[in-house]
Amino acid sequence: MQKKQIHPEIRKCLTYPDNYTDQDILKEWRRRTRNVCKPCWELKYCPFGPLVEYFPLLPPILAEAEEHHNYLKKCLKTKKLADGTKLKGWRQKFFQKAVRGFRRNKYPEKIPRIIEESQCKVFGHICPVFLVAEPLTETKERRKHSRLIPRDVMLKVIRRDGQICQACFQPVPDTEVEFDHIIPFSKGGTSTSDNLRLICADCNRQKRASLKELLSTNPIDHLYEVQQQKREKKKA
Repeated sequence: MQKKQIHPEIRKCLTYPDNYTDQDILKEWRRRTRNVCKPCWELKYCPFGPLVEYFPLLPPILAEAEEHHNYLKKCLKTKKLADGTKLKGWRQKFFQKAVRGFRRNKYPEKIPRIIEESQCKVFGHICPVFLVAEPLTETKERRKHSRLIPRDVMLKVIRRDGQICQACFQPVPDTEVEFDHIIPFSKGGTSTSDNLRLICADCNRQKRASLKELLSTNPIDHLYEVQQQKREKKKA
């Protein structure tokens, strides 16, 4: 029998039975994420909000779990938290229980990228879009999802970007003009002018179908910045 590479905790989280192979799971997630438009990309906010907490939460990887475990052990040894606060009472008991219950085999060494990228950047849960959305729309306008870029859209992007590469900001000869999907086509990005930018051939070869350039590494930082600005305005 083929050894399963997807950790049991990930399977349990996503409710896959034991008779599903790794290939079955990855194939289904490729299907789920292929043509889905995420509202946070299109609307710039999450319409699900705290409801995402009802959806699966992937386990931390082993390296993260061990780092946290070592931190708890250090706190118990020094009787202090990282900020110098004394460790006592219910928090000390909670730390002791967590250290005693730590089991390395409960944590995956890694999570398949296609599943990892399905997590909400704020709440951490699997985005509901990938679990419940359908490729349908209730409006008369049908959802378009094609790599084909209409000529009028190409001309609009060229005029808007002034035939300057939006990655290296150098002039682009007519023979080297290419178009880049800001939200990658493979991640649900559309071939519309607001999701396209002019790019030179060299820069286009270097770009990968990733959302790292688009998404914040920690959206909570944005909330902190907004609150900080409000405090500064009040002082002024």
